[in-house]
Amino acid sequence: MTELIEIALDVLIDALLDTVKLMPFMYAAFFFMEYFEHKAGDKLSGFLKKAGKSSVGGALVGAALGCVPQCGFSAAASNLYAGEMISAGTLMAVFLSTSDEALPILISSPESAGLIWKLIAAKLIIAVIAGLATDAVCRLLKNHRREEPFGDICTDCGCGSHGIWYAALKHTLSIALFILIVNLVLGSLFAAVGEDKVMDFLGGLGFAQPLIAAFVGIIPNCAASVIITELYVKGAITFGSAVAGLATGAGVGLAVLYRVNKSVKENIAITAALYVIGAASGIIINLFA
Repeated sequence: MTELIEIALDVLIDALLDTVKLMPFMYAAFFFMEYFEHKAGDKLSGFLKKAGKSSVGGALVGAALGCVPQCGFSAAASNLYAGEMISAGTLMAVFLSTSDEALPILISSPESAGLIWKLIAAKLIIAVIAGLATDAVCRLLKNHRREEPFGDICTDCGCGSHGIWYAALKHTLSIALFILIVNLVLGSLFAAVGEDKVMDFLGGLGFAQPLIAAFVGIIPNCAASVIITELYVKGAITFGSAVAGLATGAGVGLAVLYRVNKSVKENIAITAALYVIGAASGIIINLFA
């Protein structure tokens, strides 16, 4: 029993230390993100609206804006799509390229910070190609939508309610809690089973690893991207699997889409396409990386 308590304390202390070490870097990253979004968020959303009806322009602009570290574009894109202001391809481009908690976590990990541009580049390319392909398929199917415009953009993200210092702190504490929980779970698993065995199991998933990562990523919760990023930082999953999970992770965008878009069939089709594209991209990257 004494040995078990000692192991539990070691796991708890390691998880706390790993989490606390990340917090100053995460706060700085979230502060910058909040500052940028409050200063330029409305202008960029308007830019997305202007470009969103053009297939090529919408895919390019949607993919580029989705890469900007912020919390609101995926929600804004869902509202714009529900109001027929942007195409399905533009929405898909935003979803696939949306940057989330992965960036602050990678920035906070010195050994992984250099991978940020690699991740952004991969998601950007995937988003543009998928956006163009989605619009092409919609034109082929002659999918003309007949819905009433939805007026408000990004009404649920809470942006602007408090100062950016508070918002950055709130994000930092929220993500730090998720990281602590993930570290506790992983630490307990490593202690109980053995780190090598866990790594061997995940590595042995092979072809299925991106499929599982994409499924986890599509859950509209920041915990999903935290788990995927932490597993990648610890070397438990491949870069392709990390891309699969983070590409399907559209932040709150999917949740907002199901709320504001009246066509359940469309929402399910978009969700399915998002999963297939994310999983397939991960598989392809693993094959050639």
